[in-house]
Amino acid sequence: MTSSQTLSLRQHSQAENFTKGTWGKTMNSKLDKYEKEIENHVSQYKPASAKKKSQVEALIDKANEKKSISLRLKINDLEQLKRKADIEGLPYQTLLSIVHKFVTDQLVDKRSILKSMKILKAS
Repeated sequence: MTSSQTLSLRQHSQAENFTKGTWGKTMNSKLDKYEKEIENHVSQYKPASAKKKSQVEALIDKANEKKSISLRLKINDLEQLKRKADIEGLPYQTLLSIVHKFVTDQLVDKRSILKSMKILKAS
């Protein structure tokens, strides 16, 4: 199944949930202000043409392509990575996928968050 087929299935499911009035109830995460604004005005949006939809799906497919690369690491860094992966119960290649989280701003420093929480609780 291609990402465009997955996207179409996801869109169909979301449309069904919206028409049944269960749209917000099926979401696993909270919507940010921008997403809520879109949801509140969804009836004002026009469906995309088949051509535009095809272009967007092609862009998504292109963005999700993977490429093999060679990576030079210091031996010590690789050994540390393998040890940490072993502690986590993961293959080290999977642990390397953290790069994706970093470049998409999804990587969060747990210590910084805990420190911020302590400061907030204290005030």
